[in-house]
Amino acid sequence: MTKKTKLELTWIGKENRPKLESRILLEDTAKSYHVKHRVTDDDIFDNQLIFGDNLLALKALEAEFAGKVKCVFIDPPYNTGSAFTHYDDGVEHSIWLSLMRDRLEIIRQLLSEDGSLWITIDDNEAHYLKVLCDEVFGRPNFVANVVWQKKYSKQNDAKWLSVSHDHVLLYAKRKDNWKPNAIERTEDQLKGYSNRDGDPRGLWQSVVYTCAKTRAERPNLFYGIKHPKTGELVFPSESRVWGYDEKRHAEHVQEGLVWWGGNQEKDKPRLKSFLKKVGTGLVPDTLWLREDSGDNQDAKREMLAFNDQDVFTTPKPERLLGKLLQIATNPGDLVLDSFAGSGTTGAVAHKMGRRWIMVELGEHCHTHIIPRLQKVIDGEDKGGISDAVNWQGGGGFRYYKLAPSLLRQDAYGQWIINKEFNAEMLAQALCKLEGFTYAPSDAHYWMHGHSTERDFIYVTTANLNHEQLQQLSDEVGAERSLLVLCTAFRGWGEHPNLTVKKIPKQVLSRCEWGHDDYSLRVENLPKAPPSLPAGFAPLASLSPQAGEGRKSRPANVAQGGLFEEGEV
Repeated sequence: MTKKTKLELTWIGKENRPKLESRILLEDTAKSYHVKHRVTDDDIFDNQLIFGDNLLALKALEAEFAGKVKCVFIDPPYNTGSAFTHYDDGVEHSIWLSLMRDRLEIIRQLLSEDGSLWITIDDNEAHYLKVLCDEVFGRPNFVANVVWQKKYSKQNDAKWLSVSHDHVLLYAKRKDNWKPNAIERTEDQLKGYSNRDGDPRGLWQSVVYTCAKTRAERPNLFYGIKHPKTGELVFPSESRVWGYDEKRHAEHVQEGLVWWGGNQEKDKPRLKSFLKKVGTGLVPDTLWLREDSGDNQDAKREMLAFNDQDVFTTPKPERLLGKLLQIATNPGDLVLDSFAGSGTTGAVAHKMGRRWIMVELGEHCHTHIIPRLQKVIDGEDKGGISDAVNWQGGGGFRYYKLAPSLLRQDAYGQWIINKEFNAEMLAQALCKLEGFTYAPSDAHYWMHGHSTERDFIYVTTANLNHEQLQQLSDEVGAERSLLVLCTAFRGWGEHPNLTVKKIPKQVLSRCEWGHDDYSLRVENLPKAPPSLPAGFAPLASLSPQAGEGRKSRPANVAQGGLFEEGEV
């Protein structure tokens, strides 16, 4: 019997999936920024800008935001082999696919059931990425490949063809649940509507009265219509008959929907289509021209408004993101961009009243994104979509960075708790690793977090003796349970409501400790062993899954000697 196989994209190292550390996020209030006074009642202040490796950051968000993100937009390095200033963009196909796969899997977990993912990509990896997304999201959840005109001018020095477009791959978490919003008609699209006969039903335009059927195919649609002025019968052509049968035509006449044009002796009938009935929105299409979606030159001009020293090579214009978010989200929805770049996604989402989270590892997080967002919040950014949405400023964001690795190796190669962790950080990190919600209690020193209403966790670096465990057991009571994480303890099996584990032993095998950078940068990748062909590297340490966390209430430092240095 032959083994059944499935159609899939394969690459070197695809099967390797390293375990990532689930880290916490630490707020730097000096870099967080909020408007000095509320501009409107709809101001949003809980947006997040995260500085750090985007894979670790995605995992860090998973526990709190899984199933809550309405729209994800990412603009990953295109893997063109070009040496970009802000992204090392020449990663081998196999490595690039592994790193993208690991990010896409977490993104899918973050998306809500009616959420969508949008990825801009060029021809170099678009088709590999399409097949990869089919695997992660399921091929039935592919929605469209939007073609965006990123350039207007032609490249006459192009070696083959002048490239004028990028792809925007669109996937839904569950296609049956995802419905796009209509796109508002532009002024040019509304020019065709008028009210030439003073119809009380308002603006209208006339549309053809025929259809693409022949007389032989639809003989009932070939008949004479009496001209209202000459009285003559007007017939359609043999190859294109009327679009309505005689009964429906009579209803149109009764309802005043037939229009004979300005020259009523020569014109054929047309159907009046009222703007009030069809609405001002249009179903989005898959061809996005620069006239209504912007191009790279627009994006560069927008960037120069807040940073005149340095411009990204392939920035995305605000109109592109504005159109995308109009289709995929509503005010108040949560938007995520884990390749923030120059911060366009956050700027546009902010102006459109969407909540947002952005992740960026490069130093341009500080040189580009923060100054840009400050101008947006202060109402000083008049470019991009500001006029279109009447942006006046408001709101704010919190700046977070990833915590360091919880464990580090000492001089003897032994894993110990990182001395950079204080009591609050340690309790928060271990709550996350054990799947508990960090929520320290003011009433009970041993309540650092909970998994249910009756199941709690307590973290301490103290060495607990039998009497201390007995005291804990008595305070917890028979109706509740407590996971105790400590460096050492004496006594075992005597307290049915306590589960006591040693740290760091309890978490030692959970993940890769001390690995801080899973970014799409060649210098972070392992060197290929001599037995492999040049250019290939083992990928066992390249897949990611990482930590999560968010600032919460501080732990009570007096909670039973939470951090005693010599005990670790």
